[in-house]
Amino acid sequence: MKFHEMSRNDVEEALNTDLSLGLSEEDVKKRRKQYGYNELEEGEKQSALLLFLSQFKDFMVLVLLAATLISGLLGEYIDAIAIIAIVIVNGFLGFFQERKAEKSLQALKELSAPQVTVLRGGSWVKIPSKEIVPGDIIKFVSGDRIGADVRLIDSKSLEIEESALTGESLPVQKHTDSLKHEENIGIGDLENMAFMGTMVTRGSGIGVVCATGMKTAMGQIANLLQNAETMDTPLQRRLEQLGKILIIAALLLTVLVVVLGVMQGHDLYTMFLAGVSLAVAAIPEGLPAIVTVALSLGVQRMIKKNAIVRKLPAVETLGCASVICSDKTGTMTQNKMTVTHLWSGGKFWTVDGVGYEPKGTFYHKDQPISLNNEKALQQMLMFGMLCNHAEIAQKNNDYIIDGDPTEGALLVAAMKAGYDRKQLLNQFEIVHEFPFDSTRKMMSVVVKDQSGKQFIVTKGAPDVLLGKCQSILSDNRTQYLSTETKLTVQTAINDLASQALRNIAIGFKPIPENTVILHETEAEKDLIFIGLQGMIDPPRPEVKQAVKECREAGIKTVMITGDHIITAKAIAKQLGILTGKSKVMEGKALSDMSIDELEEVVEDVSVFARVSPEHKLKIVKALQNRGHVVAMTGDGVNDAPAIKAADIGVAMGITGTDVAKEASSLVLLDDNFATIKAAIKEGRNIYENIRKFIRYLLASNVGEILVMLFAMLMGLPLPLVPIQILWVNLVTDGLPAMALGLDQPEENVMKRKPRSPKEGVFARGLGWKVISRGFLIGVVTLVAFITTYRDPSNLAYAQTVAFAALVMAQLIHVFDCRSERSVLSRNPFGNKYLVFAVISSLVLMLVVIYYPPLQPIFHTVPIKLRDWFLITALSSIPTFLLAGSFFARKTK
Repeated sequence: MKFHEMSRNDVEEALNTDLSLGLSEEDVKKRRKQYGYNELEEGEKQSALLLFLSQFKDFMVLVLLAATLISGLLGEYIDAIAIIAIVIVNGFLGFFQERKAEKSLQALKELSAPQVTVLRGGSWVKIPSKEIVPGDIIKFVSGDRIGADVRLIDSKSLEIEESALTGESLPVQKHTDSLKHEENIGIGDLENMAFMGTMVTRGSGIGVVCATGMKTAMGQIANLLQNAETMDTPLQRRLEQLGKILIIAALLLTVLVVVLGVMQGHDLYTMFLAGVSLAVAAIPEGLPAIVTVALSLGVQRMIKKNAIVRKLPAVETLGCASVICSDKTGTMTQNKMTVTHLWSGGKFWTVDGVGYEPKGTFYHKDQPISLNNEKALQQMLMFGMLCNHAEIAQKNNDYIIDGDPTEGALLVAAMKAGYDRKQLLNQFEIVHEFPFDSTRKMMSVVVKDQSGKQFIVTKGAPDVLLGKCQSILSDNRTQYLSTETKLTVQTAINDLASQALRNIAIGFKPIPENTVILHETEAEKDLIFIGLQGMIDPPRPEVKQAVKECREAGIKTVMITGDHIITAKAIAKQLGILTGKSKVMEGKALSDMSIDELEEVVEDVSVFARVSPEHKLKIVKALQNRGHVVAMTGDGVNDAPAIKAADIGVAMGITGTDVAKEASSLVLLDDNFATIKAAIKEGRNIYENIRKFIRYLLASNVGEILVMLFAMLMGLPLPLVPIQILWVNLVTDGLPAMALGLDQPEENVMKRKPRSPKEGVFARGLGWKVISRGFLIGVVTLVAFITTYRDPSNLAYAQTVAFAALVMAQLIHVFDCRSERSVLSRNPFGNKYLVFAVISSLVLMLVVIYYPPLQPIFHTVPIKLRDWFLITALSSIPTFLLAGSFFARKTK
C-alpha cells in the first residue's frame, strides 16, 4: 500500500486503527499472530563445525593433503607435519573470516530502537520496539530512533537524519501532507514517512506504524544482505586452476617414470618411489602458505596507509579493480556543510577554507577583500551567527559541529570573518525565539543590543523569506524592494542553486523599544532583505588527483549517491568524474530497467543519483556482468548489500555504520577516496609479487623434474635423492619466495590498465619464463651431475654437486624474477629482505653439505673447491643466458 499518497483518514481506515486511542491489547495479539514480532529475521546459520570443515574443500588444499600422503609414504614425517600445519592454519583463517561476515546482520538488528512510546487503549506507554505491530500509533522526539516504518500524522519542526538509508548528508524536513502519485518514488522523497533505524535530530512527531520487521525498508536491506552472493576472488580462481594443473602433472609424471623405469629393467618399488619423488617436486607445498604470508604483509603495509583489510584475498582483488563505485557524501566530499558563496546588494563573494576550520579568506571577483568596507556582508554573517543554535568544538586537531549542519555552516562562515559567538552574545541579548518549523521554513529571534534597541533577525528558505520582505539592504542603505529588485534577487537565488548550493536567506527589521512580539506572523513580516549564503558539502581537495590517477591506471570512477541529481552533477564535474560523454542517471530510470537493459548503458554512466539500496545492488551486478571487477564504497546501511556483493567492498571507518563495516572487505580509517587509490596500488603490487614467487617456485620445480626425468631417460642413477628435493622445496625455495612477497612495486605499476580477472597465472609470458628457465636449471644441474659422476662409488659426491648446482641456480634465478623484463633492469640489492633470504639459504645449504651430523640424513659429502667454480659457472647460465635479449630490446 502507498501510505504516503493517503490522507490521514485513509491511513486510519486502511490500517483499521484509531488515531486517538490506538490499538487495544486484543488487536495487538491478533496482529502479532498475523505479522510476527517487529525484528529482523536471520537466515539459516551453518554450524561452526560444518563451516570449519568447508574450508578444506578447496582444490589447492586437496593438493596439499595429497603432498602430505606422499611425504608420509616416503617416510618424511617432518615434512608431512609441516604441510598439515599449513593446511590447518589456512583453514582457521578462512573460518574466522566467514564468521565475521555473519555479524553484519547482527549489526543491522542493533540499529532498531530498543524502546518506543506507543498509544495503547488511549494511554501512552513505553514498550520494547519488537512488540510494535502495524496500526500502532507511536510518538518520538529529538534524539529518538524510529522503531518501525511509519506514516506521519503529526509533526512539529520534525527533521530526521536518514543518511544510513539514503546517503543524503542533511537531515530531512518532514511534514504530514499526502504526496501526489509518482511512479518509483525514492525513500529520500517520502517526506511524510519515517523509517526504522533513522534518527530524529529536531522537533517531534507522531506516526502510524505501517510496516514492521522484514517488511520495513531496513528489513528489505537485511533480505538483500542475506541473499547477496559473494564471489571467489580472481586469485582464488587462479590458484584453484593452478592446483588442478599441478596435480594432473604430478600424476602423469608418476605414471611416466614408473613405466619408463620398469621398461629399463628397474624394479617396480624403486621406480614408484622415484615417481613419487618427482610428484613431490611438481607440487610447490609452500605456495598457499607463501600466498597467505604475502597477503598478510600487504595488510600490514595497508594499515600504514589508513586501510584495514578484513578479508585477506581482498588485498589482491583490489589490484584488478576496473571500476570504483563510490558513495559521494564523506568519501568524495568532506561531509561538512560549508558556506562557499555569498550574495548581498547585487554583489557575489566567495570564501575558502577547509571543512569546519574557522579560517578562510573572502574574495570578490577572485580578488581577496577586506570586510571593513563591506558592511552588508558583515551584518549578514553576524546575523547568521546570532540566529543560530550550533556550537563548534575542537577535537584531536579537528573541528566538529554540535547541532544542525546548516547552522554549523553559517556559524563557521561568521567565524572566518572574525566573529566570536560568546563575544557577540555579550553585546546582544536574545529576548525571544520563534523556532524553525517545516511549514514556515524560517527561524527568527528577537535581539536587544547594549543600548536597548531591539530588532528581529530571520533566516530561512530564500523564496519564502523574500516574500516576507518589504525592503532590501543595498550599498549600506535600506531601499524599497521593487519588482525589478525582486527579480535581481531571484536571479541570484537561481544562480547559486544551479551550482548545487543550498541557499539560506537572512533578513531583519528594527522594532520599537519594549515592544513585545508574541507571534511569528507579526515578527516575520515587512522584513529588510540582507542577502544569501550558499553552502555545499565540498569535495575533498585530494580526491580530484586520485580520480585522475585512477583514470590513468585504466580504472573508471562512478559516483553513486542518494543525493539530488543537481548536487551529484556539480560535485562530479568538480572532481573530473563527469566528462564530455559521461551520462547521469536517476533512481527512477533505474527502477524501470532490468539488469540486462542496464548492462547496455551502464558503461556510459558516471553518476547515479537518488538511488535506493536495490539500485546500488543492480548497478554492481550490471557492471560485473559486463566483465568488470567492481570495488564498491559506502558508509550507510543502504550501501551494505552492494558492498557485500561487489568484488571488493569498502566501508568508511569514521562515518561508516557497523552494518557496512561487517559487510565489507576493506575499511578506510580516514574515509578518504584517495586511500582507495593507494590500496589499489598496493593490491596490484601484491599480485605482481605473487606472480614473481609462482614464477620462481615453478621454474625451480620444473628444473627439479627435468633433471630427474632426463637422467632416467639416459639410464643414469637419480641425480637427487627424495629428501634433497623436499629440502629444496621447503627451505631453499621458501625463504626467497617469501622475500619476493615484500618486493617494492615497479615504477609503472599505476600506469598499466587493470588486468583481466580472466587472466591466467601464466599470462604475459610467465609460462614461457617458467619453462625456459626451468629447462635450463634442469640442464645445468644434470651437466654438473654427469661431469662429476664417474662410477657408483662416487655417486653421493655427484649427487651433492648436483644438489648444490640446483640450489645455486635457483638462488641466482630469484633475482631475475623481480622484473617482467630482465635481471639487469632492476637493482639486485633493491630488496634487502631478498638479499638476506638468499644469504640464509646459501648458509643452510653449506651446513647441510659440510656439517657431519646432517650428512647421513641428506646423503651429502663435502664438495672440493675446484668443483665450486664449476657449480658457480653452470648455475649462472639459466639467468644470464637470456638476459642478452633485454639489451637487444633496449637498443631497438
